[in-house]
Amino acid sequence: MGDSQNYLHLARPLAPAPIASSQSSVTAPVSVTLQPQALFSIIDHASRRPADQERVIGTLLGTRSEDGTEVSVTNCYAVSHTETAEQVEMDMDYQKRMLDLHLRAAPKEVLVGWYATSSELNTFSALIQNFYSQQGEGTFPHPAVHLTVSTVAGQDVEANTYISAPIGVTAERAADSCLFIPVPHEIKYDEASKSGLELIAGARDREDRSQLLQTDLETLERAIEQVLEMLERVSNYVSDVFDEEQPPSTALGQFLLNTLSLAPKVNAEDIERDFNHHIQDVLLVSYLANTIRTQIDLSNRLATAAITMGGDTNVAGSGGDQQKQQGGGERGVERGGQRREGGGGQQQRSGQAGPGGRRGEQ
Repeated sequence: MGDSQNYLHLARPLAPAPIASSQSSVTAPVSVTLQPQALFSIIDHASRRPADQERVIGTLLGTRSEDGTEVSVTNCYAVSHTETAEQVEMDMDYQKRMLDLHLRAAPKEVLVGWYATSSELNTFSALIQNFYSQQGEGTFPHPAVHLTVSTVAGQDVEANTYISAPIGVTAERAADSCLFIPVPHEIKYDEASKSGLELIAGARDREDRSQLLQTDLETLERAIEQVLEMLERVSNYVSDVFDEEQPPSTALGQFLLNTLSLAPKVNAEDIERDFNHHIQDVLLVSYLANTIRTQIDLSNRLATAAITMGGDTNVAGSGGDQQKQQGGGERGVERGGQRREGGGGQQQRSGQAGPGGRRGEQ
């Protein structure tokens, strides 16, 4: 090659190599799992941002497998920053304090990366990515996960996950340079979050975007209706396949076969009998609970009535004691050689002292 030709060599190692002794040296995570509560927090943060701010950023927290190949994002919090065309400023002290407080409240969670409410990856994104990947206060020795969430009004929410790898640049540009590598992700929710998500989804068809809470019986009825709808849909699909109206699917057939093999092999009469016995047990427990509640209410009323009657008796007894004290006072006056009409013994200061003949003052 001639000397007039220039080349740019980009190095992407199989495992992230160190950049200024701050990058990870382990393999990248294979998959990332996103929990709904983390996405809701990100969307809420984006909806409260100032009108002149294009995107907001924050810290991702969650759990990581022992080998670091699987990351689950379960929580997040916002981090304030200012971004212009020339520079980006991030409140690092706030990030450190919030991370320390959160790890104290949830010791099972760890720092896994950061998020941004924009699909754009630029120099500022690389600078923040390297900050979260550093040693000591970052995710080292594991790579930081970068989550981008598109929160454009009127469009579907789109999420993407990345990790970073070093590229062949100079040491001066290493802090704001990296290669973002897409990694697969999946949004999962557990059984405890399913009811809440379904309740939130039911508000999208209402004009006021509100949804009333359902009772346990209404929730059970809705779940049974959904199961019946799914069974009817599967039954229609199987019928269409037998009638050659739809093409068969080997994967779907295997899935249905595995699902049906897990169903218990019992008769319908046994299920109905067990269900009726269960209903009787529930009614018995409800009857006992109502009986105990009535007994407690009756005991509280009897105790209140006893306290009221006891208070009146004490008042009468105290009046009798006062009369006895007055009587005792009159007898004391008679022994002193004097008598005062209508006066009590406590009002007499002194009487005749003794055989010496001294008389005290009245």
